[in-house]
Amino acid sequence: MTGRLAMREPTFHVLAALLDGSLHGYGIIKRAHELSDGRVRLAAGTLYVALDRLRDAGLVEVDREEVVEGRARRSYRLTGAGREALRAEAERMAAAARLVLGRSGARP
Repeated sequence: MTGRLAMREPTFHVLAALLDGSLHGYGIIKRAHELSDGRVRLAAGTLYVALDRLRDAGLVEVDREEVVEGRARRSYRLTGAGREALRAEAERMAAAARLVLGRSGARP
């Protein structure tokens, strides 16, 4: 494993929610909740701060903006760098799980 810091679970699930295509904020909240089996419950304010941070890092980008019922709605998508960061984190998590499961006598 590298010395890279682990990705926080909400960030991991926000990126994972976008694997199948672009989603707007509520869609990301709903999909992250589903993918985490209910562990990740993102508030809208928390999500948009995270999306701004991920956008600044080049991991997500705005796919489209539209007005729905008088309100602006942005949809976001993964960038190539975001897809790679998510894959690297999944590999890091899998390696950590194999280490623990191997030492505990359980089969990975």
